[in-house]
Amino acid sequence: MILLNAIIVLILMFKIKIYMRTQFKNPFIAFFLLLIFMGTIFISCKKDENIPKEDDPIEEPIEEEAPLITQKINEFIKLSMEDVYLWEQYLPNIDIRYEFDSKEYFDKLLYSEDKWSFITDDIEALEASFQGVETTFGYSLAFGRFSNTETLFAIVEYVYPNSPASMANLKRGDIILQLNLGDITEENYRELFYGSTIDITLGVLDDGSISEGSKINMTSQTLNLDPVLVTDVIEVDGRKIGYLFYAQYISNYNSSLDIAFQEFKVQGITDLVLDIRYNPGGYISAAQHLCSSLAPQSVVSAQDVLVTLQWNSFYQNYWQTNQVYNQIQMNYVSTPVNLNLSKIYILTGSGSASASELTITGLDPYMDVVLIGDTTYGKYTGSITLKPEKIFTSEPSSYYADFDNWGLQPIVLRYANALGITDFKDGFAPDFYVYDDLWEGIPLGDPTDPLLAKALEQITGIKKVSALKKQAIPYYEIFGRGFSRFDKQKQNLIVDMPKTKK
Repeated sequence: MILLNAIIVLILMFKIKIYMRTQFKNPFIAFFLLLIFMGTIFISCKKDENIPKEDDPIEEPIEEEAPLITQKINEFIKLSMEDVYLWEQYLPNIDIRYEFDSKEYFDKLLYSEDKWSFITDDIEALEASFQGVETTFGYSLAFGRFSNTETLFAIVEYVYPNSPASMANLKRGDIILQLNLGDITEENYRELFYGSTIDITLGVLDDGSISEGSKINMTSQTLNLDPVLVTDVIEVDGRKIGYLFYAQYISNYNSSLDIAFQEFKVQGITDLVLDIRYNPGGYISAAQHLCSSLAPQSVVSAQDVLVTLQWNSFYQNYWQTNQVYNQIQMNYVSTPVNLNLSKIYILTGSGSASASELTITGLDPYMDVVLIGDTTYGKYTGSITLKPEKIFTSEPSSYYADFDNWGLQPIVLRYANALGITDFKDGFAPDFYVYDDLWEGIPLGDPTDPLLAKALEQITGIKKVSALKKQAIPYYEIFGRGFSRFDKQKQNLIVDMPKTKK
């Protein structure tokens, strides 16, 4: 190709030379123009040589890979999700070598219907929280925003005994107006949970306006929190009505339920009000224990179906083939105390989720369940806790030593009650809508609490008129609530899974 170009150029040069001599009398001008033309020709030839042919291979740029530790974490995520994830068949095919943020990689794997699976790099604290061990101030809060402003506030929902909040004499209905001597904002309000030491300024409600009140300093403590928080027996018109406030489903505290139910039985209660308006859920075994303690004795004796469990296709087939029936069906079981109820009144709210909803739907086929309060959260799935040591069973511990505090809580099953009811995405609507009024500060278990008052009215037929004067309150909206930094994670039904792998 080069030789051919050279011959063509020589012929052109010869002809151009003759032409220029005839046009230009000065030989130097002709020679100068000839040089310019030759340069242009050779540059063009040079450029042509650099144009790749259609069949020439094109070199792709080398893509940078994520650090090795990140790839290992990604491997842990990939193996876990491919194994037990409920929607395993929908997992996208993503090369873990090029995922630099493991948490973002995890989010990319989630099925569109999945609002609940999560990942953490502090699995020890999460598991402790599931067991009721929290580093906390010991209160549950509702967060609000005054209308047409950016000013936030918090209202105390309840307080655990012997906690920093209890020692500071905080109680239900107290308003927190400032944090660390400044405004409560979108950026800092979580410090009311996460902070190790905080200063809060209480608000004083007076005829529709709120002014600054006393200031309180608190330091968080690591506490073991019994979820059976309030129990009482209320006598109305010859009826003895038991009241139980249950904050979280924790199997380690099933004995606390037994003690409460035994006291109810000794006092001869005729009715029971179960308050789970703020209960986010917890262990499926705790829900099984609670339901078995409440349901008709005949249902428990017959070990009737509480809920059925649907895993991904591999595990569903595995449990059935190997006759591991307790992983595809949970039945009522014998408990130390059974109240043998035919009807129950359950106080609910938007914070009632997972195990709370399993209690509602699991009891419903066998007894009259009356819901009072607000619509529940809508959580019909269960999850398990996975750690690197459970996945890398054939590897030495040194393989995952740098990320052994990471963990996953993937959704692995959906549940249905004995009538097949599942996928209640919009939650359970109450039979009686009642506004949960925090501003009045009425203690949980007090007969004048609006939700409990409605339950007592339905039980006795007697409508109780509150003697309290309703205060005017400023316009506001509640945008969230919670107790722990793991509140969202606690909206999971936690399942203990036998040791087996594909």
